[in-house]
Amino acid sequence: MTEKSGVNERDVALFEAGIKLGALYHQFVGTPVSLETIDGLERIIEDSIGVQPYVRSVSVSIDREMVGKKLNGRFGYGELEGRMLNVSLEVLYGNTKVNVGLAYDAGNDYPMMSIKKIESMV
Repeated sequence: MTEKSGVNERDVALFEAGIKLGALYHQFVGTPVSLETIDGLERIIEDSIGVQPYVRSVSVSIDREMVGKKLNGRFGYGELEGRMLNVSLEVLYGNTKVNVGLAYDAGNDYPMMSIKKIESMV
């Protein structure tokens, strides 16, 4: 990466963070979940995303109330939906740290990804 290419460290850090949120979303939405398995699923998602390059920290919370409302009465589980996820992710690339998130936006009725903070570490 060089400034000559028009791509800088900040661009790469944001790209890496966005890729990780997108991978998390598309990899885990649809996963079977019950009230008994939520804690484990949160940790599995964190562990899976946390091993990827440049990830400094990741925190996943699944809305238990939403899961409870979606449980199949006969079998006792439902499917993880994007609206159930609340994710905070920190990526450090070079000297640039970015914090991004994924959370349900009720106004748009959509799980939205967002940039929370960008910091230069120098």
